[in-house]
Amino acid sequence: MRIGVVTFPGSNSDVDALNALAVAGVEPVSLWHESPDLHGVAGVILPGGFAYGDYLRAGVIARFSPVMRGVTDFAAKGGLVLGICNGFQVLAESRLVPGALLRNRSLRFASKIIAIKPQRLDSAFTNKATGAPLHMPIAHGEGCYYADEATLDALEAKGQILFRYVRADGAPALDPDDPANPNGSLRAIAGVCNEAGNVAGLMPHPERMSESILGSDDGMQLIRSFVESAAAWETAR
Repeated sequence: MRIGVVTFPGSNSDVDALNALAVAGVEPVSLWHESPDLHGVAGVILPGGFAYGDYLRAGVIARFSPVMRGVTDFAAKGGLVLGICNGFQVLAESRLVPGALLRNRSLRFASKIIAIKPQRLDSAFTNKATGAPLHMPIAHGEGCYYADEATLDALEAKGQILFRYVRADGAPALDPDDPANPNGSLRAIAGVCNEAGNVAGLMPHPERMSESILGSDDGMQLIRSFVESAAAWETAR
């Protein structure tokens, strides 16, 4: 099976994502941002980095890349798309997932290991997770998840909140000033999916924790969930 990873100008985690997919046992395919052709892949990852330098706003220029036409069409057909960090920002700007990513509450770039906890274990992106907190790195300046109260309530009701930042005891870091909530995200939201459940974004980097040699393989739980769900989708289509 083949899974694509998009490279934008300024992407810096595309190689990490390609490696994580290889570790998961699938063929990684590099997709260039200037082409809408996805080359028949069974799933797509939008990786972290700084697409187009993010000079205007994170992800706002990348959403107009030709590849996003292909990604949007692919998602409309039920194909699985995962946006990580900057990829999450691109998905939000493209309106493929709800909400927006704002400047961190501290107004500073955040780079450290944090803990997130899956909020459901039956999604295409979490079905191989144990449900325990996952430790993985963040590296972003615009990771504060924001949506209006009505949207937040709808996300809760429809099960679209996939991950929350959690404290050492596993409780959600709901206070935006809690150090366990590294960017001040509302309701401690670290990742969401669209209503159909086939497009998801999260700020932490599972691909950077995909092998024990990297310090932890917690992220592989999410990579394997995505890969096996993409395989099921490809078999069914």
